[in-house]
Amino acid sequence: MPFRLETRLWLPAPLDPVFAFFADPANLERITPSFLHFRLLTPGVEMKRGATVDYRLRLHGIPFRWQSEITAWEPNVRFRDEQRRGPYKYWRHVHLFRENAGGTLVEDGVEYEVPYGPVLHQWLVAPELMRIFRYRQEALARVFGEDPRQPSKVAILKLLMNGSGRRRA
Repeated sequence: MPFRLETRLWLPAPLDPVFAFFADPANLERITPSFLHFRLLTPGVEMKRGATVDYRLRLHGIPFRWQSEITAWEPNVRFRDEQRRGPYKYWRHVHLFRENAGGTLVEDGVEYEVPYGPVLHQWLVAPELMRIFRYRQEALARVFGEDPRQPSKVAILKLLMNGSGRRRA
């Protein structure tokens, strides 16, 4: 069963430096919570369509290796990464960027499936994803000079528990 997570974050910075931050995979360590023990295994990757990024992390003490492929790359507009190896049955993450109110609006849409279905999702995966994405948004707000406690600036928009089907963005 597929699930979907959507987030939106306004940052008080121009589009170019915000997108440039996301275009450097090394910055993933800066916006990933320390409890995941995230480590980039492929430094210096040039982000473009077809690029692969390898990393490792730990969740509840269990180590995972993850490989993402960049399947869409439109500088200053969007990019999409898809899991090629990792803990999910399926993972597609679309990052959207647009100028908004003197800053940049960053939106995420993640479609994914988990092994063992809805029970594992409800009790473990969904709460952890909410925690991880909340941290990510707060870290981005700090990087770009915004108060991460501003409720109107940091929002998890949707976590659909009943699935939405697989769609290409």
